[in-house]
Amino acid sequence: MEIKTEKVYGFLVRFEQDLREGITHLSQDLQIEEAKTLFNAAKLTGRAEFEDDEDRDWTLTYIRDGDVYILTLRQRE
Repeated sequence: MEIKTEKVYGFLVRFEQDLREGITHLSQDLQIEEAKTLFNAAKLTGRAEFEDDEDRDWTLTYIRDGDVYILTLRQRE
């Protein structure tokens, strides 16, 4: 799978190409302040979990070394 890197509201995010829906949710579906809240929470605690409109569960993980966020899709239990 191809790894992409993209800026969302000035935050650098890495993700697998097939997880583009998560980037779209962060950059287009959320208000800028809502998205920034997730990025700030991830930076403070290491990660932030959220759900999109399709009931998919996402994790935004902050990596200090590189000042980058990693977006992953969580599996439902």
